Formats: sequence, C-alpha cells, structure tokens
Amino acid sequence: MFKINEGRTDRILRVVVGIAMLAAFFAFPDAGWRWFMLIGLVPLLTGIVGTCPIYTLLGINTCPVRRS
Repeated sequence: MFKINEGRTDRILRVVVGIAMLAAFFAFPDAGWRWFMLIGLVPLLTGIVGTCPIYTLLGINTCPVRRS
C-alpha cells in the first residue's frame, strides 16, 4: 500500500522518540505543556509503518540501496 521510505535507524529513532514523548505525556498529568507531547504519536506511527508522508513529498528516502 505504502512505499517504505525510512531506513532501520530512522524507524528505530522515530519509535523511541515517540514512546518517550508519550511517556512524558502520562508522567506529568498536571503540566500545561503535556498536551504537546501527543505529537509523539506521529513519529511513533510513522516509525511503525515505515513510511513518512513528508519524506514522500520531498523525495527523501533513508532506506539503504539494495544491491543485487
């Protein structure tokens, strides 16, 4: 369905950042800025799926080149 345009390191980094941001959302229930941490859903989901819409628009691909 989607063409994968994220390499392994990129995907791992996105998932880690997404989880950290969501953890901060739940760790600080009284902080006014905590709602900003819900943006962590974006890198988490793009890291899991393996495709980034912004990369597609800009023509960026961090996948390693496969050699045959």
